[in-house]
Amino acid sequence: MMQRRTVLAAGLAAGAGSLALPARAQPARVMKFVPQTDLTTLDPIWTISNVARNHGYMVWDTLYGTDAQYRIRPQMAEGHVEEEDGRRVTVTLRPGLKFHDGEPVRARDAVASLQRWARRSPTGQVLLTYLDELSAPDDRRIVFRLKRRFPQLIGALALPSSPVAFIMPERLASHDPFKPIPEAIGSGPFKFLHAEHRSGSFAAWERYAGYAPTPDNGVGLTAGPKVAHFDRIEWHTIPDAATASAALMSGEVDWFEQMPPEVSTLLERQRQLVVEVMDTLVFPCSLRMNHLQPPFDNPAIRRALLSAVNQEDFMTAIVGPTPSRFATNVGFFTPGTPLANDEALAPLVGPRSIEQAKRDLRAAGYNGEPIRLLGTTDIISTSAMAQVAIDFFRKLEVNLDIALSDWGALVQRRNNRGPVAQGGWSVSCFANSGMDFVNPGTHNSLRSDGAAATPGWPNIPALEALRLRFFDAPDQAQQQDLARQIQRVAMQELPYIPLGGYRSLTAHKRNLADRVKGFAIFWNIRRA
Repeated sequence: MMQRRTVLAAGLAAGAGSLALPARAQPARVMKFVPQTDLTTLDPIWTISNVARNHGYMVWDTLYGTDAQYRIRPQMAEGHVEEEDGRRVTVTLRPGLKFHDGEPVRARDAVASLQRWARRSPTGQVLLTYLDELSAPDDRRIVFRLKRRFPQLIGALALPSSPVAFIMPERLASHDPFKPIPEAIGSGPFKFLHAEHRSGSFAAWERYAGYAPTPDNGVGLTAGPKVAHFDRIEWHTIPDAATASAALMSGEVDWFEQMPPEVSTLLERQRQLVVEVMDTLVFPCSLRMNHLQPPFDNPAIRRALLSAVNQEDFMTAIVGPTPSRFATNVGFFTPGTPLANDEALAPLVGPRSIEQAKRDLRAAGYNGEPIRLLGTTDIISTSAMAQVAIDFFRKLEVNLDIALSDWGALVQRRNNRGPVAQGGWSVSCFANSGMDFVNPGTHNSLRSDGAAATPGWPNIPALEALRLRFFDAPDQAQQQDLARQIQRVAMQELPYIPLGGYRSLTAHKRNLADRVKGFAIFWNIRRA
């Protein structure tokens, strides 16, 4: 780590002379942004990556949004009514909504979009089991006919957890949800500029003059009027943190999404910059294991790691040793949210012991099977965790194979369900937005129905049964009771191991005002 910090510091000290961006004056109506990684796909339904979601919120809109207090507010929707004991729900679109190609937004666009989203979303997939029919009787009304009341329905359409229920034109939404759409056309505040997109280095959007902000007065996160103060947003992919930071200090870019702690310390000394937490919630992190292949198809071998996993080690690698910037003793729900609890966390707290974990591995039957660890090279959080995980497994003296790549390649590789000898994988580290882990409905990583689950493919019937019960829970008290039961089973069967949570640091020019906290949001932010 010290060597890495020295290299980064040297890169910053070198100044702007070796930057990838040409030096020129910054137009007042253009924002230049350095994302955490490249935009490898334009489809935020096909993939659940944060960078695709951030792009998605610029291009597409949603029927409902979530405000800073996590309350549901209308966006594209004018409102909704429930009838027949909640078994018929009608959502009405606001009038005058238009897609970027000039076509009006119609209810049938929303129906096709929600059907595609539901096939990829863990909440949406449960919704499909409640649904008798989803229809568009006219251009403005979307009608859900349900077998029984689904208490989470409107909330599912509002939450900014991936995949988000974005509304696309019917012609795009009709595409197979397991294949990416070919273009990004929405009705959101920005239009994607396809002709300028250069995979690996550059993407751009322009303000959509035809965007109609909601009249609802919600404030924060994805609620309320989305006002675009910039005519153009540019994303410049700069994998090297020192180069990106030098570009920010020299004024060549406005905003650097995420940086390592040693860089944030240097940026905090710059009077013209602001370094702050990206979100009020921490980003939960996980050690995800492949349940289909040895050795982690054996739950006893998964549990054997618990006595040595140190959440603080993983979190300080991302944000440094400042306690206010990370959380430990973290379970399966985002700290600070209503369902977070301490049920069954004892194996993850207290003294850590590599020697005990070695003994537990032998007792569980580990016999030298290869363990392939996938890690990233281009995302601060997952790259830092991969380095800690490599050291962790080496200390355990397992048969470790390391496969590091950029995020795009890792996303492809983690879909391989085969054994290591056939290009498969064993374990990897991931970070999620806090909103992704607030409840069992949004929590992709808790889903445990085997082949239908996200990569790792846990098959834990008891956990899945509890997760499905959540969707019928009528109030917070029952939801909290279920969350404790879920965590108890999850700590025994381990769909993944919680690694703690960190507060993602972001840096931008001091003359940027009114940034919406939560993630990289490009509406309402302006140049002061």
